[in-house]
Amino acid sequence: MANIKLGIAPIAWTNDDMPDLGKENTFEQCVSEMALAGFTGCEIGSKYPKDVDVLKKALKLRGLSIASAWFSSFLLSQPYEQVEKDFIAHCEFLKAMGAKFCNVAEQGTSVQGKLDVPVFAGKPHNTEEQWKTLAEGLDRLGAVAKKIGLTMTYHHHMGTCVQTTEEIDRLMEMTDPDLVWLLYDTGHLVCSGEDPVAILKKYLPRIRHIHLKDIRMEVRNRVKAENMSFLDGVRAGMFTVPGDGDIDFEPIFDIVGKSRYDGWYIVEAEQDPAKANPLAYAIKARKYIKEKAHL
Repeated sequence: MANIKLGIAPIAWTNDDMPDLGKENTFEQCVSEMALAGFTGCEIGSKYPKDVDVLKKALKLRGLSIASAWFSSFLLSQPYEQVEKDFIAHCEFLKAMGAKFCNVAEQGTSVQGKLDVPVFAGKPHNTEEQWKTLAEGLDRLGAVAKKIGLTMTYHHHMGTCVQTTEEIDRLMEMTDPDLVWLLYDTGHLVCSGEDPVAILKKYLPRIRHIHLKDIRMEVRNRVKAENMSFLDGVRAGMFTVPGDGDIDFEPIFDIVGKSRYDGWYIVEAEQDPAKANPLAYAIKARKYIKEKAHL
């Protein structure tokens, strides 16, 4: 466990997909409260300074470092050359910030940002040709990241073409294990109805980044039953921080703790900050991880 670093995502303070959630929270408040809650790293949000020197100074003052950042790939809807151009710029910024990981999620057919599409019933499914395009594109992006000096992890996500156990299996089978790694997200797995412990055991050697997200199953079940969108589910409180929902993290912490995993645990729980005070929930998560993971 000594090799695992603990960070938190800024999405609890300001939601980049729904900017009205947390629009009053500044970048300075966000990173100050991350540090105050006891975290040493974070991912990047839309309010973060784009200037490397400015961002480094702000983070250094608070003892924080950048772990990684989300990248939306559009391999299924854009020419590969455009995706690669955007990806290179993304990776070069991360590299300049001292990060070692970049997180990719395919958005070409995603419904996660569509308010009028139910996240469960409206989920996209790849054709054989789309699987081929996605896998080949990810291998190429993974090679680009590796050349720059980063490890590229793939983020399975609700409302996308890589969400279920079968789809994760397919992606892992079709991509190069030296170029495409897995971002393991507890909340998205449980929300989808997958077994997070089974997937962790199966892919642990290939997991290089971990998101710790809890879920309120009562809300999740309502989201599915009422054909709600992913964003409406977030507003309804479907997700929360570890220790505040229904996921039992102890077996997960035990398995990872006994492994050679040496990456990040990133607390990520998109909620409405007006209902779930970000600092209070960050402190709650930090306390839970200390008690259960001894970290």
